[in-house]
Amino acid sequence: MSEVILKIENLSKQYRLGTVGTGTISHDLNRWWHKVRGKEDPYLKIGETNDRSTKGSSDYVWALKDINLEVKKGEVLGIIGKNGAGKSTLLKILSKVTGPTTGSIKSKGRIASLLEVGTGFHPELTGRENIFLNGAILGMTKKEITSKIDEIIGFAGVERYIDTPTKRYSSGMTVRLAFAVAAHLEPEILVVDEVLAVGDAEFQKKAIGKMQDISKGEGRTVLFVSHNMAAVQSLCSRVVVLDNGKLVYEGEVAESVEYYSAICRERLKKEYVIHNNVLGKVKLSNLKVLNTDNSLLKNGESLMLGDTFKIEFNVKIFEDIKDLSFALDIFNDKQELISHLINEDSGLYIPTAINNSVLKISIESKELLFIPGVYNINLWVGQSQTEALYTIKNCFTFSLEQGGYTKRTKRLPKHSKVYLHSVWESKVV
Repeated sequence: MSEVILKIENLSKQYRLGTVGTGTISHDLNRWWHKVRGKEDPYLKIGETNDRSTKGSSDYVWALKDINLEVKKGEVLGIIGKNGAGKSTLLKILSKVTGPTTGSIKSKGRIASLLEVGTGFHPELTGRENIFLNGAILGMTKKEITSKIDEIIGFAGVERYIDTPTKRYSSGMTVRLAFAVAAHLEPEILVVDEVLAVGDAEFQKKAIGKMQDISKGEGRTVLFVSHNMAAVQSLCSRVVVLDNGKLVYEGEVAESVEYYSAICRERLKKEYVIHNNVLGKVKLSNLKVLNTDNSLLKNGESLMLGDTFKIEFNVKIFEDIKDLSFALDIFNDKQELISHLINEDSGLYIPTAINNSVLKISIESKELLFIPGVYNINLWVGQSQTEALYTIKNCFTFSLEQGGYTKRTKRLPKHSKVYLHSVWESKVV
């Protein structure tokens, strides 16, 4: 049986909402009075689930609640969950950035953390100087850092800027260098939190390859937090799902991702439509969605594979706007971008939208050939495809069913993204 390198027992973290401070005198006195009598802190017993989307009645929330977890040496553990589920809090406690309220953590060996872009970097120091600084923070000796500095610089791909202050680095350059330092320190446990999303595709591939080498080749442990399910599935050997501060599922990668997807599907169906009038130059109204038969669709209704839909809305213009632009983003239940539509796709251009005019916009899709599942659409109105003027998040959510568009009797595989229509034939030759 593989050696357990990290053990988390009954781990909880509680925060008090509102202004950061030591609390009220009455709370402090009450806590002190319980302490001198040898009783448990009374404020550890109260607090609500950390659901950021609901209004609560308590000033205390549990960012994490009763987490129990064992991680084995050489394992790549994925940690997934929605924003606010407690993923980053867990990693910050593991990295000793903050302490737990209750519970314990037992680990063997050095933990190297990459939690946020530029963590541990000083903007006035050069990239080379920051390598030594960050290495020292993570427990390396100067001799260790010197022996690996060329390898670190080469992996980061920032040789030309290595003696330039990091305040002049882009976020992508910063995360390249930070990851290179953390990955080459030979830690027993490497903690990575979503920062790879900042890098380009080439660097993400390189970083995932490095993490695979660390775990498989060197037998080291990786804790990987990401919203990119493709990266999780390609990298991790096991996945845990956090929801509202609790560990709700632990298991094989495919089963864990599907469990998380089910949570997302239910949540998507309950998501509110969110309007954001960014600059007050336009206003959208009378938005409606129609199906193939021009019948009105309600939010959350089902469409069939091969169906089309039409979105219609009015745009009131409050000042002359040049190059008025529109876009639709369609996301699946894992919040992966599946399709991006813009007005230029069919040659529609609005060189100037005149003040006080009202435009009626109609967007009709072609056949929907996505894999059956739950999808939601965000609508964007802007200028020159760059400056946002008005956005609607979750303007429409729908379930796509397989139907009779394909003669396939088995369900289409969920790990695929789109269905490509094809014609097959056979003849004797």
